[in-house]
Amino acid sequence: MADDRRRIAPLIVLAVAAVVAGLFVILAGSDTTRSEQINSFLIDRPAPRALGTTLDDRPFDLSRRKGSWVVLNFFDPSCVPCVQEHPELVVFAAEQATIADGAELYTIINAGSDDDVREFFEREGGGWPVVRDPSGAISVAFGVSQVPETWVIDPEGIVRVRYAGQITASAVAVKLQQLREQRI
Repeated sequence: MADDRRRIAPLIVLAVAAVVAGLFVILAGSDTTRSEQINSFLIDRPAPRALGTTLDDRPFDLSRRKGSWVVLNFFDPSCVPCVQEHPELVVFAAEQATIADGAELYTIINAGSDDDVREFFEREGGGWPVVRDPSGAISVAFGVSQVPETWVIDPEGIVRVRYAGQITASAVAVKLQQLREQRI
C-alpha cells in the first residue's frame, strides 16, 4: 500500500505541474493591450462629482471642465497594464493638443505616493494634470472596477464612453471624432 502511494505521488506532482504550466502559458499569452468599451449606468448621464487636487496642489473640479471634452484615465504606478498603456496616453495627449477642440486628459490616482507618481511621469513623460484621489471617492463615483480604466466626458459634462483595460491613442481619438461628428 505504501509502495503504491510512492509510485503515484510523482504522477500527481507531474499532473499538477502540467496544469500550472498550462495556466501560465494561457495567462502569459493573453492580450493585455486590448481595450474594450463597456457599459455603465453612467453612460449618457451627467458625470458624477469629482473633486480633488493635482500633484502640483491645484484644485480639480470636473464640473468646471464643462465646455471641453475630458478624458479621465484611472491609473496606479504599480499596475503593469497602466505602465504599458502610458506611452499611448503620451501620444494621445500630444495629438489632442494639436486639435482645436482637443480633449483634456487627466490621470486619477488613488495609489502610490506623490513622489512615486511624479518620478514615473518625469521618467515616462506626460505633462497633463494628475489628480489625487486618496480616499478613492472619484473612483467609487465612477464605479471603477480595476485600473487602467478610461472615461470620455463630452462638453456638456455627459459621460459618453467607458474603456476597461488598456487603451490605444488611435482607438480613443477615433471614438472622440465620432462623438464630435454626432454633435454636429
